[in-house]
Amino acid sequence: MTTLLLSCATFLSTLVPYMISFVIFLVLVEQVSYLIKKRGAPGPVFVLPFIGNAISLVRDPTSFWDTQSANSSRSGFSANYIIGRFILYIRDTNLSHLIFSNVRPDAFLLVGHPFGKKLFGEHNLIYKFGQEHKDLRRRIAPNFTPRALSTYTSLQQIIILKHLKKWESLSSNSPNKSISLRLLARDMNLETSQTVFVGPYLSEEERERFKLDYNMFNFGLMKLPIDLPGFAFRNARLAVDRLAETLSECVMKSKTKMDNNHEPSCLIDFWMQEMLKEISAAKYAGEPVPPHTSDAEIGGHLFDFLFAAQDASTSSLLWAVALLDSHPEVLLKVREEVSSFWSPESDALINTEQLREMKYTQAVAREVLRYRAPATLVPHVAMKDFALTESYTIPKGTIVFPSVLDSSFQGFTKPDRFDPDRFSEDRQEDQLFKKNFLTFGAGAHQCVGQRYALSHLVLFIAMFCALLDFKRYRADGCDDVVYNPTICPKDGCIVSLKRRCTRYPNLSLK
Repeated sequence: MTTLLLSCATFLSTLVPYMISFVIFLVLVEQVSYLIKKRGAPGPVFVLPFIGNAISLVRDPTSFWDTQSANSSRSGFSANYIIGRFILYIRDTNLSHLIFSNVRPDAFLLVGHPFGKKLFGEHNLIYKFGQEHKDLRRRIAPNFTPRALSTYTSLQQIIILKHLKKWESLSSNSPNKSISLRLLARDMNLETSQTVFVGPYLSEEERERFKLDYNMFNFGLMKLPIDLPGFAFRNARLAVDRLAETLSECVMKSKTKMDNNHEPSCLIDFWMQEMLKEISAAKYAGEPVPPHTSDAEIGGHLFDFLFAAQDASTSSLLWAVALLDSHPEVLLKVREEVSSFWSPESDALINTEQLREMKYTQAVAREVLRYRAPATLVPHVAMKDFALTESYTIPKGTIVFPSVLDSSFQGFTKPDRFDPDRFSEDRQEDQLFKKNFLTFGAGAHQCVGQRYALSHLVLFIAMFCALLDFKRYRADGCDDVVYNPTICPKDGCIVSLKRRCTRYPNLSLK
């Protein structure tokens, strides 16, 4: 036995130099590969073997992306390396548009997250190309007609009011009269999304389970992509499967309701109403059932909508509060405008016409989205080598990150200032510098729900300012940007709240 152990030890000891040499060889090959892809692009000359700069990205995303932006200041782009993947950060607006306008099989694939396909699955709308993508967006269009948006506006206001009353109560009962809004805003947005998207088809028990799964998914987004049991990324992926399954059951219930000619009461109803007409027409013509009509696939798309609406909206609401507090002259003008159209004591819902006429509040919402674009980066993958400039070609397989936030600070007059008047009819910077306003993306994959998102932000600003007095508890660094996964104020937006109106309105759908 002893002889056998000694023999094994001797054998292994002879292998050690070869194993070390092999590892060194792999490191050198990786480093050379990185430098070949990088060529003259700004970025680190040496990267850690295998993991690259993943640790600094996970530990402090804000600092990591700020460094990428700084490195891109001259050339408009910079390079780095993350867990075996070469990445390219795009700062220049024109180069970003070049990426957005070339989403096709022989150029770029929009992925939404560096490891999005593992998390969201192949069904996601953003992975579609060409005619298939156009057909799917055409089927989604009825979800965002003026009639549909009017229905959502009523639902949004009732939920916003419910949560604002809760926030004010929490603040008044807090020992120091202050609360952090980040998680509260996230919960409000989740309830809004659940109600607007699938309305009556989720029970209270399903809503609570939905919330737990969504929070698990959200947590896993910011972790290393280790798809093994017990790791946050695996938990997030499994949570997405459960959420999509729950939403597919809602689709089935909506189809039944719409087949019985009921009035639509939520987004999925508007979708299914039109889809059933299309299925019926195909059946009458003797044609096969149209694609993208199964409960499971639509459930997956509903999750995509919810993800797109949820975290970006939470980010915008928090920055709206923070920026209104730091710009009292803007807050005053918002309150004056809202009061000219709506009174809480009227017990009436703000209608779509009133919302449309709140020009200044609309401008404030747009400036919030410009000044603090919630989803700062839009990852794409290069499907083939692509000539970015005359002197640099993006290698196939590169993850490319066009920076929406950087574009927002290019072109506009004094872009570092929070200035809603830039969107006024007199200045029209939204038209003059339209190419720089990339909050909702650009090209064929521009956000399909942008009118809904803007409407939600305007409603929140109007109701928050009209119903509540608020004071931000400011400390050093409270407005620093952190990723959760969209950007938020570092302190989570700590405020004290007090009812401003004589009484809260009694809002209902009747």
